[in-house]
Amino acid sequence: MTTSDFERFTADMKAQGFDEVLERKWAPATVLESHTHPFSLKAVVVQGEMWLTVGKHTRHLRPGDEFALEHSVPHAERYGVDGATYWVARRNS
Repeated sequence: MTTSDFERFTADMKAQGFDEVLERKWAPATVLESHTHPFSLKAVVVQGEMWLTVGKHTRHLRPGDEFALEHSVPHAERYGVDGATYWVARRNS
């Protein structure tokens, strides 16, 4: 994905009412136990891979895969051997 793709993602997300857009990079094999966020989010994986667990459901996400979470939803994250990068739009409450 290119800078212009990130700019397009940012414009699209702001048009949908998200107030913050950023790129998150995670180190290889990072594990985040169950936690919540004080914002809702919509994201797209652009590099690497990750596993997102919400309740008893785990999704394996690769480049091009999108995911979304509502405010305060408990979830866990695990990143692949090469880490992962995703673009995320946040809607702060």
